[in-house]
Amino acid sequence: MFGIDDKTAPQGDLIKEGTEATFMKDVIEASREVPVIVDFWATWCGPCRTLGPALEAAVLAAKGKVKMVKVDVDKNQMIAGQLRIQSIPTVYAFWQGQPVDGFQGAIPASEIKKFIDKLTALVGDGGLEEALEAAEQMLAAGEVTDAAETFAAILGEEPENAVAFAGLVRCHLALGQLDQAEAMLNATPAAMAKAKEIEAARAQLDLAKQAANAGPEQELRAAVEADPTDRQARFDLATALHAAGKVEEAVDVLLDLFRLDREWNEGAAKTQLLTIFDALKPTDPIVLKGRRRLSSMIFA
Repeated sequence: MFGIDDKTAPQGDLIKEGTEATFMKDVIEASREVPVIVDFWATWCGPCRTLGPALEAAVLAAKGKVKMVKVDVDKNQMIAGQLRIQSIPTVYAFWQGQPVDGFQGAIPASEIKKFIDKLTALVGDGGLEEALEAAEQMLAAGEVTDAAETFAAILGEEPENAVAFAGLVRCHLALGQLDQAEAMLNATPAAMAKAKEIEAARAQLDLAKQAANAGPEQELRAAVEADPTDRQARFDLATALHAAGKVEEAVDVLLDLFRLDREWNEGAAKTQLLTIFDALKPTDPIVLKGRRRLSSMIFA
């Protein structure tokens, strides 16, 4: 667990008014520890006046297991635009820095409770937690076959365990078995297809495919130095750097490309950055620093 106190936390800590300046801290960063519900509303919205208090009551009743941030779309149009809020009320739930659930319109208190119960379940640690941790350690140590056997055993006990399923996919990737990894992902059971672990494995597969076609790093460095405005050379250099294991440098190159031309190739720099972030653990320092820098550029 994440050390959540069972005591009722002060309302000021559990429910906040969100702004563009505090969104990263109050939502993205705070969701690393506890799910954060974001309520997009406006003063003129009738259903918002019904949903808002009901949400607040449910959040307080959860006693610190979730938090809530209220965002007035009229005062924070940039955030609403970035998240493509088309009608209000709209509610998003963030966990580990990513949106994991949501709904539109006012819903009854019983449905709100179910919504929050689903979020608090994300934080839980099942009985197979130790086995999952052991398998992850094996994989990190290069003991890929042992890790694969452990992940497979967990799936035998719990067939819809997204962490174990994604772990087995990553074992195939570690062995260079891209076709097997892709086949597994294509056969992902619907119940866990949207799990963040599965999305991370998909991102890792995409990057592994790109690595197979990565160009020569030194030639691409020379091309960028010769013409700093060459967008394609910068993008290809980032791909080569990532393939060589220089992930942080690849992120820096992509951030420079985004700063140079965020719209180039239909926003390819941002898309590639998000793929790299998704492939890493949400708490990885490269992810935390990279997302912070990207967000500062987006909201600048």
